[in-house]
Amino acid sequence: MKIENLYEDEDLLVVNKPNNILVYPSYYARNIKGPTLIDLIDFGEFKIHTVHRLDFKTSGIVIFSKNKASAQSLQEQFANQLIQKEYYAIVRGYTESEGVIDTPIKNSESKEYKTALTYYKTAQQQETPIPVQPYSTSRYSLIKLYPKTGRQHQLRKHMNKISHPIIGDHRYGNRHHNKMFVEEFGLSNLFLHARKIVFQHPKSQEEIKIIAPLPHFWFTAYRYLGFNPSLSNNNQNY
Repeated sequence: MKIENLYEDEDLLVVNKPNNILVYPSYYARNIKGPTLIDLIDFGEFKIHTVHRLDFKTSGIVIFSKNKASAQSLQEQFANQLIQKEYYAIVRGYTESEGVIDTPIKNSESKEYKTALTYYKTAQQQETPIPVQPYSTSRYSLIKLYPKTGRQHQLRKHMNKISHPIIGDHRYGNRHHNKMFVEEFGLSNLFLHARKIVFQHPKSQEEIKIIAPLPHFWFTAYRYLGFNPSLSNNNQNY
């Protein structure tokens, strides 16, 4: 599997992670077999440092550092909510034009609930004549998500909480809509993509903005649902 490089210099390497691959081995994902993202990247002579991660099913931007100092700088930016993150998702139903979700999320290790905050904006909405139980038609929204915290499965849990689960989410999603996407469109992947990130370079201090192209299967969904693909141009924002 070829991993797409989005940005690289002497301090950082940023890649576009495919769906259904772990960033690195994890105790909580010990039943998932196959190579991880780290296994598939040639880091050359550098000792790589993991700055953050994405869920197994989620695609998009992942940042690695080539030295400890850069890793610490970026981790501090994440911890202080100084890094701007934008995700794309296709969800069930018609979402509001914009909204805020602040439902606390339980930590998988401590079992304690921690604060979690997600903003979202709706980009497009479409209704299809394909029936999905219990309705005679089905409605979908293409949204942008802006997580201000980084809790485990935060975006997936938050969209489920407001009854607009992400398509292809077999844990927190709607099985009827997931089944329709498989049977009608042949699409089973999770429609959640870490598309854009903006951060301060740990050495030069300049602002770095990176955009990750969407996986090809998204445009298959766009075609079936009637979404305008020009609004997801890989080099522009909505």
